[in-house]
Amino acid sequence: MKTKPVLTLTDVNAILDAAQQEAEANGWLVTIAVADDGGHLLGLRRLDGAPAMTPDIASQKARSSALGARETQAFEEMINGGRNAFLSAPLSGLLAGGVPVLVDGQVAGTVGVSGVKPDQDVQIARAGIAAVG
Repeated sequence: MKTKPVLTLTDVNAILDAAQQEAEANGWLVTIAVADDGGHLLGLRRLDGAPAMTPDIASQKARSSALGARETQAFEEMINGGRNAFLSAPLSGLLAGGVPVLVDGQVAGTVGVSGVKPDQDVQIARAGIAAVG
């Protein structure tokens, strides 16, 4: 029987804390979502002042990253590159800002961030992931 890495509650809190610190250090008002490898929400943190729509978008980015087993930026690039049929895929949150948490090449979970520019969302997500190695 195979085993797979999973995020613990301690991991989720470490990711949320580190991502929040990155956002606050830059003055960014965002929502951070952490999901398992199936895209199911494990944790969500909406910073004070983050727009009301950001929790849904961050959660969808995390879900899409989990189900696609890749950064959501790849989906955005496919669509922007002319592969418009991908818009009919049963996913939401196909914008940059969803990043998988990889352990030995396997997706253990994902982080989705919404509220600032795409590269800044990714920066925050990666800062959170760095907290769990």
